[in-house]
Amino acid sequence: MAFVKINGAVQWHVCMLLVSFSVSNVVYGQVRYSIPEEMAKGSMVGNIAVDLGLDIKRLKSGRARVIAGDSSQYVELNSDKGILVVNERIDRELLCRQASPCTFSFEVILENPIELYRVTVEIVDVNDHAPTFPKDEMIVEMSESALQGARFLLDSALDPDVGVNTIQSYTLKPTDHFVLKLDTSPDGSKQVEMMLQNPLDRESQAELSLILTAVDGGNPQKSGAMTVHVIVLDANDNAPVFTQKRYRATLRENALKGTVVTKVSATDADTGSYGQVNYVFRHTTENDARLFELDASTGEISVLENLDFEKAANYEINIQAKDHGGLTDSCKVIIEILDVNDNVPTISLTSFSSPISEDSLPGTTVAVINIKDLDSGENGQVKCSISKNLPFIIKSSITNYYTLLTEDKLDREMVSEYNITLTATDEGSPPLSSNKTILLKISDVNDNPPVFEQKSYSANVIENNSPGLSIASVKALDSDCCHNARVSYLLDDAQVNGAAASSYISVNSESGVIYAVRSFDYEHIKAIKINIIAQDGGSPPLSSNVTVNIHIQDQNDNSPQILYPVQSGVSLVAEMVARSADVGYLVTKVVAVDADSGQNAWLSYKLLKATDRALFEVGSQNGEIRTSRQVSDKDAVKQRLVVVVEDNGQPSRSATVNVNVAVADSFPEVLSEFSDFTHDKDYNDSLTFYLVLSLAVVSFLFIVSVIVLVSVKVYRWRQSRLFYKSNGNLPVIPSAYYPPRYADVGATGTLQHVYNYEVCMNTSLRKSEFKQARPCSESLVSLDPSGTQTIPHLPKDSNLTEVSIAF
Repeated sequence: MAFVKINGAVQWHVCMLLVSFSVSNVVYGQVRYSIPEEMAKGSMVGNIAVDLGLDIKRLKSGRARVIAGDSSQYVELNSDKGILVVNERIDRELLCRQASPCTFSFEVILENPIELYRVTVEIVDVNDHAPTFPKDEMIVEMSESALQGARFLLDSALDPDVGVNTIQSYTLKPTDHFVLKLDTSPDGSKQVEMMLQNPLDRESQAELSLILTAVDGGNPQKSGAMTVHVIVLDANDNAPVFTQKRYRATLRENALKGTVVTKVSATDADTGSYGQVNYVFRHTTENDARLFELDASTGEISVLENLDFEKAANYEINIQAKDHGGLTDSCKVIIEILDVNDNVPTISLTSFSSPISEDSLPGTTVAVINIKDLDSGENGQVKCSISKNLPFIIKSSITNYYTLLTEDKLDREMVSEYNITLTATDEGSPPLSSNKTILLKISDVNDNPPVFEQKSYSANVIENNSPGLSIASVKALDSDCCHNARVSYLLDDAQVNGAAASSYISVNSESGVIYAVRSFDYEHIKAIKINIIAQDGGSPPLSSNVTVNIHIQDQNDNSPQILYPVQSGVSLVAEMVARSADVGYLVTKVVAVDADSGQNAWLSYKLLKATDRALFEVGSQNGEIRTSRQVSDKDAVKQRLVVVVEDNGQPSRSATVNVNVAVADSFPEVLSEFSDFTHDKDYNDSLTFYLVLSLAVVSFLFIVSVIVLVSVKVYRWRQSRLFYKSNGNLPVIPSAYYPPRYADVGATGTLQHVYNYEVCMNTSLRKSEFKQARPCSESLVSLDPSGTQTIPHLPKDSNLTEVSIAF
C-alpha cells in the first residue's frame, strides 16, 4: 500500500499486488491503483517501473506500451519516466454510474522477451454532485379536516454520487403543522413523507409553503431544495347567512313578465362547493309560486305571471338559502303592488290564410284580427298597426276587428315568407300596447324554368372505357320551390354519327350524371355532341337544355403493323446484297403503320438482333436498313436481322420483323446457302424427309429443263442453218444474261424477285453460249419453303427467249 500526494492536496491509495511467474520466458504480473475521479490530464496514476521492479531502460528496449480496449483512452504510459498518467478527465458517474467499486483494467506489454502485466485502476468517488429534486416546486392538496398523523408522500432527491457522498438526510421547514418521516427501502433508497401533526384551518390560512432540503455526506456537504406548496381544501363548517332578515319591494301591477322585483343575498364563509348557496321558496302558497320566479343561483325574484292589484295588494314570500353541505338560513320578502293602467290590448286571429299563392292579386285578404282591452274608457280604446315596408295594409272593418290585405304583387323567389308584427295600442296614460307576430308563407307557382350552371359542358374520356363509366355531370337549378323545383334530366336522342345518341350516352334522370353506354374507339369516333334537357316537376313543366361536348382521347391500344417485308409461312423472303456494296448501301426498308394517332403513332425502328451487328444499321425514323461498313468476303452469306418497331405510347407497344439478307454476288451461291434457310431451326424427321424429296424433285426438273433447253437450241440452230444456207452455216450462240434489277409489286404487297435465263441467237457468229442474267433485283431472292425459286417474266424481243427454271 502506498500513499501519493498530487498537487500537494489530493491523496489516493496505490494498492499493488504483484504476482509473477515464468513460463517460456514470459513474465506475468498484476498491479492495482486507486485514484480519485476528475483528476487533471497528465496527473500521475502510479510509477509502474518502481511498482513492478522494472528498469527504465527495459521499458524503452522492450517498447513498453498499453494494450486495452476502451480503457486506453483514460491512462497512458510515459516510457521515459516509467509512470502511468491520466490521459483525459475521468468521470466516475459516467464510467460506472452507481456501481461500486468503479474500476477499469488494461495490460502493459514488453517485448524481447515478452512480458505482460495487468493494471487495474479503481476510481474513487468525490463529492462533485449536489442533490437535485425532479421539480423545483411541488403542490400537495389536503382537506382542512385531515386528521393528525395523516401522511403525504413527497418527491425524493437524486444524487449520482455514491457512498458517503450521496444523500444522507432530509429536513422540512417550517414545522408548525408537519414533521418529516423517512422510510428506507431494502435497496437503500429513502422514501420521504410529511406527517400532519397540528390541524389546519382554511379560513385562517388557505396555503402553506414548506422547504424540503436534501443534504449529502460529502466534505464539504452539498444540498438541494424543493418548495412544497400545501393547498388547504375547505370543509363545510360555516352556514349561509342572509344580509337581511326581511326584504321589502314595490312593483307596478303592469310589470311585464321577467321584471326583477328584488334580489336576496346570503354569504357563506366556506369555499368551493361548501360556499355555493342556492335559493328556494319556503312555505309559499301555490298562487305566489305561480306569480313569481326565484333564480336559484343569483337570488333574483322576477315576475312570472301578470299581476292584478284588484286581486292582491301585497305578497309575503319566505326564502331559504342552503349550501351544498346542507346548512341553511331563511328570510322573508314583502312585495307591495302599485295600481296602474295594467290591462294591455290582446290580439287574436279570427281568420288567417297561410300560405297564400305568389300570384295573388293586390287586395287579397290575408287575415281577420280581433283586438280586446279589458280596461274601459280611454284605456280601452285601441288602435292596430303593422310594420312598415311590407306589401300589406291593415284596415278597420267593424268595432275591434281589423283586416290584413295584400297591397302589392308577391314574388316567392324574392321573399318566401313574411314576419308581420301586429301592434295594438290603447289610449291610456301612459298608453299600453301589445304585439303579435304572425308568419305568412308564400306558396310557389311554377314560373321559373331550370337554369344550368354552365352554358355548355365539355368532358374527356379515354377510349376503350368500360360501359357504364361516369363521364361528366350536369346540374341545373330551379328557383321555384318543392315539386316545381324538382329537376329531371333527359337525353335529346338526336343522331350522332348516324346512330341515336342513346346508343352512346345515357344520363341519370335524378343526378344528371352522364354515363357511357358502350366502349368508345378513338379510331372510329373522336367526339360526341349531345343535348341534355333539364325539366322541372311543375304543371305545366318548364325546361331548358345545354350542349355537352364529349371528346374521345386516344389510347395506345394498337401495336405497329408491319407492311413490308411481309412475314408468312408460305415463302421465305431474303434481301440480296452484293459483296461490292459500299457503306450506306440501302438493303431494304421496313415499312410499318400504327392505327393510333398523335404520339401513340410515332414509330421508331431499332435493330434488336443480327448475325453481324457491325454490318447493318437501321434508321430509327425511316426504317431503312443500310450497310454500316464495307461488305467483305469474310462476311457470311446468310444474315438474319430482327428489327423491332416501337411506338411512342405509354406504355409503348412494339412489333418485330425478321429480315433475311443474302450477301453474295451470284444466284448459285445464294441458292446453295439458302437451300436450308427456314423460319424454324428445329426440324422434325418428317420435315427432313420432305425437304430431301423436294430437293430431288427440283434437281430432276432442273436436268429436264437443261435437256429441253439444249434440244430447243439445237433445233433452232438447225433451222437457222437451213434458212441461211446461202450465207453459209451460221452458228447459234445462246447468250444468257441477268436483266437489270426491278421490283414487281403484286396484289398482296409482296415484292417478287426472280432470276431470268435468256437464250439469245446471234446470226453473226457460228458459236452459241449461255449468259447468266443478273438478278431482277439486286437485293431480293424469293424462296418458298420447298426451296423452289420463282422466276418472273421479262418483256420479249426478237432475239430473246425466256426460260424459267425452278430450283
